[in-house]
Amino acid sequence: MMRNKIKIKKIDYLPARQVTFSKRRRGLFKKAAELSVLCESEVAVVIFSATGKLFHYSSSSTKDVIERYNADINGVEKSNNQEIELQLENENHIKLSKELEEKSRQLRQMKGEDLEGLNLDELLKLEQLVEASLGRVMETKEELIKSEIMALERKGAELVEANNQLRQTMVMLSGGNTGPALMDPERLNNNIEGGGEEEGMSAESAISTTCNSAVSLSLEDDSSDEVTLSLKLG
Repeated sequence: MMRNKIKIKKIDYLPARQVTFSKRRRGLFKKAAELSVLCESEVAVVIFSATGKLFHYSSSSTKDVIERYNADINGVEKSNNQEIELQLENENHIKLSKELEEKSRQLRQMKGEDLEGLNLDELLKLEQLVEASLGRVMETKEELIKSEIMALERKGAELVEANNQLRQTMVMLSGGNTGPALMDPERLNNNIEGGGEEEGMSAESAISTTCNSAVSLSLEDDSSDEVTLSLKLG
């Protein structure tokens, strides 16, 4: 004789519900113990009744089984997180690869390559982009040239200043003699080219005067040397 299947639903009658709970709980613990022995497995069953009372069964230690369960769950979650992170990295790598390919294609097109698949509008936009880039390059080049010119001008001014300082130093070392022997070369050239108008000197007289002054200075130096030598001998 076949047993009728019991419809699974809440038992409204409280005494019957409590009796059923006790019977099913003992049966569940019995099945758990049989499963642990027959299959050599770790089993733990935890039950809270409708009134909040705790019932539990474990083949070894309920705490150990729960800790093992938590460790296994955390490991699964960690593995799932790693898989998600790896998937995100792969998606990001694919995205970056596509962007790199697109930028490389645009660079080739700006060089005049790989233009076969472009329509008229795209070619016009590319032309405008190239013209704008060329304008920026020319502006940068002009700024660089201007900065180099300014640097050269500053360097020239520094050289002129250094030349003037050297000329003043030579005048001071010569004892303040500003005669024709130490005349400014530019002034001498102006005197020669101007026909000797300044101080009534001609070009030939200016040159001869300069030479005579140089000879006089050399003779004076020689005579002073002889006097000094005679003094030492005497």
